[in-house]
Amino acid sequence: MAYFSHMPTPHRAGVLFGGLALFFMIENAIPLFKATYNRVGHTGLNLFFTLTTIIINFLMAGILVACAVWVETNQFGILPWIGASPLVAAIFGLMLMDFFGAWLAHYIEHQFVWLWQFHVIHHTDQHVDTTTGNRHHPGESVIRFLFTTAAVFIVGAPMWLIFFYQTMSVVLTQFNHANVKIPEWLDKVLRLVICTPGMHRVHHHYRQPYSDSNFGNIFSFWDRIFGTYVVADNTKLVYGVDTYMDEKEVTDVMTLLKIPFQGYRHQIDYKEEEKL
Repeated sequence: MAYFSHMPTPHRAGVLFGGLALFFMIENAIPLFKATYNRVGHTGLNLFFTLTTIIINFLMAGILVACAVWVETNQFGILPWIGASPLVAAIFGLMLMDFFGAWLAHYIEHQFVWLWQFHVIHHTDQHVDTTTGNRHHPGESVIRFLFTTAAVFIVGAPMWLIFFYQTMSVVLTQFNHANVKIPEWLDKVLRLVICTPGMHRVHHHYRQPYSDSNFGNIFSFWDRIFGTYVVADNTKLVYGVDTYMDEKEVTDVMTLLKIPFQGYRHQIDYKEEEKL
């Protein structure tokens, strides 16, 4: 609690970029899919969106701090109301922050067209790897920030819990997007609690209903509880979005930034249901 209450900015940056470096090296050693694309260009593009996310979160950080101080001062939210001990707050609070700030936000983004138009940039990546976890349109970064802020009020999260949640969220996002080949038995064990690459990458398949499944970020059980959990053969996955499969379109920064304002592309109707 003491550490995360005053987590130094260099440490937060270390988690982000250190995690990217770690999983980047693991991907090189044991990839699920061999990199046959321009990985330098792909990484550079995703790091651009990582930078925009960092800037937006930095500019709006004061709002988050003010909210955390307010809920703690006024004992507002679920954790204060149930009189949660520090241990309960760390575990149960992390679960609730993951649900309201990540799973629910992600699910809702898939239900409303105007939100999907921002979120689709994340899905247009046709070569999912650990950098994909940070590929978010600046508009989505604002949307996600608003959900996180709402979660702080609902949960009654103090500052240390927010930093703890954000740290776990960053690491798990990098992990479950990583292009790594994990033994099936290990993946099955891990996904009983957390979202693994084998679970989450199904969400990045280019066709529905697979892209409307496995919304989790930290914990895997939200998808099990709400019936959005799907198992599929990862080796048969095709990344991207079927309405945005032009490689030139999804690798150009300016084009991606404009997508939310260019109108909704209706989903493609297929004659046969796909089974992976």
